[in-house]
Amino acid sequence: MSAFPLREFASTAQASVDSGPQFPNEPTSIDETGLGMGFIADLVLKVIYFNGTISAQRISEQTCLPYLNVIDKVLQFLKMSEYVDIVGAEQGFGERAYQYVITLQGSRKVNEVLDRSQYAGAAPVPLAAYIEMVNRQSIGGMTINQQRIREAFKDLVVNDEMLDKIGPAANSARSLFLYGPPGNGKTTIAEGISRIMGGSVMLPYAVEIDGQVIKLYDPLNHSILTKPEMRHDDVPAPFGAVATTMPPAPDRRWLHCKRPRVMVGGELILEQLELIFDPISKVYEAPYQMKANGGLFLIDDFGRQRCRPEELLNRWIVPLEKKIDFLALQTGKKIEIPFDVLIVFSTNLDPKGLVDDAFLRRIRHKIEVANPTPNEYRDIFRIVCKSKGVPYSDDGLRYLIQEHYFKVNRELRCCHPRDLLDQVLDEAKYRGQPPQMNKDLLDRACEAYFVKM
Repeated sequence: MSAFPLREFASTAQASVDSGPQFPNEPTSIDETGLGMGFIADLVLKVIYFNGTISAQRISEQTCLPYLNVIDKVLQFLKMSEYVDIVGAEQGFGERAYQYVITLQGSRKVNEVLDRSQYAGAAPVPLAAYIEMVNRQSIGGMTINQQRIREAFKDLVVNDEMLDKIGPAANSARSLFLYGPPGNGKTTIAEGISRIMGGSVMLPYAVEIDGQVIKLYDPLNHSILTKPEMRHDDVPAPFGAVATTMPPAPDRRWLHCKRPRVMVGGELILEQLELIFDPISKVYEAPYQMKANGGLFLIDDFGRQRCRPEELLNRWIVPLEKKIDFLALQTGKKIEIPFDVLIVFSTNLDPKGLVDDAFLRRIRHKIEVANPTPNEYRDIFRIVCKSKGVPYSDDGLRYLIQEHYFKVNRELRCCHPRDLLDQVLDEAKYRGQPPQMNKDLLDRACEAYFVKM
């Protein structure tokens, strides 16, 4: 077989796995942010410093914190401490429009603050709030049946036997080991599993622990579905308007995203699985497995990393067994992070030479992705021909298999139809003729694609 060619919530009702959790309510006080006055004051001071002149409204937008009872209180504190001053007002309503700048005394203070951390983005959420959210939206609550599996892989050539192995592996929400020859769709299967998982998660921009900031949101690995808008509840209703009760505003420190799908390959090093500390900005970057919480983490080309496979495997023993991971801050403090990840190891190498029985025992599911049968190869060719606009020919395929596979003892691979038809298109375009599965174009495609051993 094989695959190839494609605090409280705003709603207290339990959300389904597919719909995802709801946004937490926006904090209505500094205490409800989970951050101290000193931390927020330092953050606001840095935002003003980096902007030069900025309004209270813009400070609220950049920090993702409400103006009322949070930003206004912090600005009042900074003003009384003579760290900031008001230099006018931009077009707008009320005190939100006041423009703030750093004073001379504030410049000395901000230099001290920047020595500790240069983070000046959206306010982080406390580590405890992040852990609670990960547990609320755990992938362990998924139920994937046969119909859902077949729907997800309907555009791929995957036999029923393979689908019946993929389904339980996805339902386990634990770990999967994909092995077999290259080019047969192991990565495609992993991507298909991530589609099956579906649903969505809430992710914070950043997480705070002991005054340290860990950046979590990564646009390369996280796809935003909804970003909450800022509300202006402090603006009074027009004269004579009937007052209405507004539902709680959403906490803008959180993002509604698709379930993460983090993929790494041979570039992976052990350091990327720990908190990455930037000595210049004094900010941590979350490791890959933390970014993947609530979703899938694929280690492709396993065994080809720059670190030894044994070192990489030893790193996963505790997370795979306990569903928790331990990360260390620069101070030496260890923090416990949920490991709510379906981790997939994919390799073209012989598993016996990579892993021992002790590690394989910890992997919940092992699936061999073998070479396609001739019938499956034909089905893949038909699908690819249709998608690329090349007329399919049984005679052409028989010639291809006989001359360029059987006679030279070459194995069928699922990626070959796609790659060979791309070569056919290139050759036909160069010769100014329509693409066809004729002997001449197929011979030229194979000569350009296959390496003579």
